[in-house]
Amino acid sequence: MANGRMRGWRAMAFPFLQWWPMVNGTTLKADASAGLTGAIVVLPQGVAFATIAGMPPEYGLYAAMVPAIIAAFFGSSWHLVSGPTTAASIVLFSSLSALAEPGSAEYVSLAITLSFLVGLVQLVMGIARLGTLVNFISHSVIIGFTAGAALLIGGSQLKHFFGLEMERGLHFHQVLGEVATRFGEVNLLVTAVALVTLISGILIKRYVPKVPYMIGAMVAGSAVSVALNAWLGQDATGIQTVGALPAQLPPLSAPDLSLETIKALAPVTLAATLFALTEAVSIARSLASRSGQVIDGNQEFVGQGLSNMFGSFFSAYVATGSFNRSGVNYAAGAKTPLAAAIAGVLLIGIVVAVAPLTAYLPNAAMAGILMLVAWGLIDFHHIGHILKASRSEAAVLAVTFFATLFLELEFAILLGIILSLVVYLSKTSRPAVRVRVPDPRLPKRQFVTDPDLPQCPQLGMVRIDGSLFFGAVPYVREKLLELEEQEPDQKSLLIIAKGINFLDVAGAEFLAEEAKRRRAKGGKLYMYEVKEGVCAPLKRTGLAEQIGSENLFESKTQAIRTIISELDPKICQRCSRRIFLECEATSCVPQAFKPVDANLLEGGDALKA
Repeated sequence: MANGRMRGWRAMAFPFLQWWPMVNGTTLKADASAGLTGAIVVLPQGVAFATIAGMPPEYGLYAAMVPAIIAAFFGSSWHLVSGPTTAASIVLFSSLSALAEPGSAEYVSLAITLSFLVGLVQLVMGIARLGTLVNFISHSVIIGFTAGAALLIGGSQLKHFFGLEMERGLHFHQVLGEVATRFGEVNLLVTAVALVTLISGILIKRYVPKVPYMIGAMVAGSAVSVALNAWLGQDATGIQTVGALPAQLPPLSAPDLSLETIKALAPVTLAATLFALTEAVSIARSLASRSGQVIDGNQEFVGQGLSNMFGSFFSAYVATGSFNRSGVNYAAGAKTPLAAAIAGVLLIGIVVAVAPLTAYLPNAAMAGILMLVAWGLIDFHHIGHILKASRSEAAVLAVTFFATLFLELEFAILLGIILSLVVYLSKTSRPAVRVRVPDPRLPKRQFVTDPDLPQCPQLGMVRIDGSLFFGAVPYVREKLLELEEQEPDQKSLLIIAKGINFLDVAGAEFLAEEAKRRRAKGGKLYMYEVKEGVCAPLKRTGLAEQIGSENLFESKTQAIRTIISELDPKICQRCSRRIFLECEATSCVPQAFKPVDANLLEGGDALKA
């Protein structure tokens, strides 16, 4: 234990002990309410996801039971709910349909085995502490992905909202096109049920906050549906319901770990693993940015891995973070991961005990609820900040957003990550290179960047802020050559190195080459305030000797005193600029100049910038 928190393997093995003290009567009540809402929401979704995945309908529910419970206790997110998702189901179908007939026993066996293998790889990655990979998912990617996924959720529910029959697997723009061209076919009674649900949810949330607005909205929508069907008949209303589900527990299963099966699933396993982890951690980080939580990427890898491994023994296919259920969980007021675990347990009970009652739950009511969830996922506040703050970040957000809408989900996330890395590398490969000069208007003549102030005719001074690595060397070399063209008589160069935090071999070789080039011109390369992280590579490679250890200084005062004594005294005698205080104390400067206070010269701190 350290600072009240577990560390090391204990924290990874028992992560639930860290949030368990948060559980009390208040949080338990909120979590139970959120869990019940989540268990009800997943009923129609699970069946739909299983159909998309080519699995029997009940397997979509099985994938939402045990995996959700395990991930809740061994993950790091307070609100992430694991289970079947649209994207994961599509990936599963596209990968396995070439190996077996969808819906067949062989197909189901492959799906369950894939779940185990994906979980195993995820677990190993978590234990190997590869969770830092998620740090490359920028905030702009998360915001853009969340907003795009919110529209996808809303778009996927339009057919249920308006009572239109549509093919599965349509892209967002195709769904909008279908609704626009077939608007005359809209079932007004179905839409009425959806609108009653939607409006009820808004009103309950605003005026009766103590009542779980999602459950209240579902009840209101279901009541209207039952009344309309009783009055006009279901054939006349066309109001479709979830329908009765199989009332049975998930049967026990076992993955097929034969060498032949593993070889066949190896390529699929890698692709599914990377996608599932990216999706889960993206959703977890998205919700964490709202709740103020800090996500542990390594622990999330472990939680997802264990959930898939355990799930494979309870007839679950690949599960990952669900945007729909996680958004519902957060919006319903979940306080701890117990909400997701409760949802998994209640789902088991609901399927066994009240599965026939789902026949009264209209799809239109579910569509209304998910519309509310989708709206709540769009972070207008942060979108506005990003659009105003940075063009590059705004571009990352926009690309991720539109890619989420019009491309495959996993590709959209990866595209956003790649673009973020490109923007990052672009920025880091162009470190700030600023000319610095002493300001005579300041009492200690601190170094400033002011193009109107005179420079020393023999010594150029620049400050480099940023890492000097292989990607930045060409830019820094170009900037120094530009400055040299502007001041060709400045044969010597002083680099203020306190802004350089990292130096690789290419950077070290560049400094050595610059020193050699300066000596050939009759000058030298000097550096001061060189950090240990920069000095160490120079020493290890032996390149520090080419620069000259006598030309590396700890302080500005020490550097300026030494450099001035090595400059051409004839040029100094002709110079009337008195750039440095030390110039006034040297014999090469005309005696008419007022000598500097000796105490000021002795005090190194007095001359530091």
